[in-house]
Amino acid sequence: MRFQLISVSSIFNLNSRHNTYLYRNFSMATQTLNSSINGEVVDDDDLLCSDATTTSSIIEQEGERQPVGLNCLNGYLKGEARIERAWAHWKKLGEPKLIVAPMVDNSELPFRLLCRKHGAQAAYTPMLHSRIFSENEKYRSLEFTTCKEDRPLFVQFCANDPDTLLEAARRVEPYCDYVDINLGCPQRIARRGNYGAFLMDNLPLVKSLVEKLASNLDVPVSCKIRVFPNLQDTLSYAKILEDAGCSLLAVHGRTRDEKDGKKFRANWEAIKAVRDVVRIPVLANGDIRHMDDVHNCLEKTGADGVLSAESLLENPALFAGYRTAEWGLSTAGIKEDGKLDQAELLVDYLKLCERYPVPWRMIRSHVHKMLGEWFRIQPSVREDFNQQSQLTFEFLYDLVNRLRELGVSVPLYVKETQEEAVSPNGDAA
Repeated sequence: MRFQLISVSSIFNLNSRHNTYLYRNFSMATQTLNSSINGEVVDDDDLLCSDATTTSSIIEQEGERQPVGLNCLNGYLKGEARIERAWAHWKKLGEPKLIVAPMVDNSELPFRLLCRKHGAQAAYTPMLHSRIFSENEKYRSLEFTTCKEDRPLFVQFCANDPDTLLEAARRVEPYCDYVDINLGCPQRIARRGNYGAFLMDNLPLVKSLVEKLASNLDVPVSCKIRVFPNLQDTLSYAKILEDAGCSLLAVHGRTRDEKDGKKFRANWEAIKAVRDVVRIPVLANGDIRHMDDVHNCLEKTGADGVLSAESLLENPALFAGYRTAEWGLSTAGIKEDGKLDQAELLVDYLKLCERYPVPWRMIRSHVHKMLGEWFRIQPSVREDFNQQSQLTFEFLYDLVNRLRELGVSVPLYVKETQEEAVSPNGDAA
């Protein structure tokens, strides 16, 4: 199979090559935009995990690529036509239910592909800053890459200016299935930048962002939101988005002040209320830690799919039915799995990174997430890892081997099959 790595800058310049300097991580980029764009010195972790020779965009031109929307919009669709188009597009994609949520610096192409290999049916890109994306080719080519296997795909932008958002969206629409507007980021940087969940204070602006895309793009527009403390405000918000042209709505069942997912349970009842009041597909986000949560959430909310974020970082095989010890130990009907563990998942991820280069800072983050429990057993190995100012694949593969040679084994868990739960004489085990 031939792979096609697509960087968004190639849409306009097929001969451009990836620059070996990586744009600073998103948080720092937004705070120090001008100096970063001008090529300020970066740390080793901000470099791509390959040199300039191997990180060039690999573009296989196979004729003109068309937008993935069902048909070109003839002006702004309204009423039943818009709702029908939203559902027709969702059904065309196969109505994916298991979806990788957008995660800044963590839902990049190799990680998306790893999750897809283990059951994920669709995925979001990391949040991209629409203004930087529109203005800076380095940011475009280094922060957004995709390939033929990376579908269905949501490309997510944060924005507070409709024209700037449209310019950014037009650059990616041939390469995705939805352009998504981030209306849910609760972090302080979003407050400073006036985007994400802090646009909940300016609903006319939110409406204008959605309308601008819905009336000018061929690909459908989706939105990811958080809930208001007051349910009726949430329902009114959802209807505003739907009426403005949103074709799919992802609802995180926490308010923007409820940032700690372990401290605050997601409000699935609010998600169900949204599902009941809008007529477009709805995705549920919050407290998806293993497949039992998936089934329970779909049943209780009536949502058309679920998003998982933090739990996937620790266990990218979550959607394949695997769970970590936190959710596997002392749980009825759950047994250790001897075929797959987090170290094996990390090795698969590293191989994907060799094929599709990404910044080392992203790789470093995934190593910490996937091997967190392993490092707790052998803290000296973690210290060696943290002391590495410049990572290499050879070092990382050796790190996994060292942990195994030291006898570290942290199994993943799976549900017993019906046959395994029955003893040889036919009685329940």
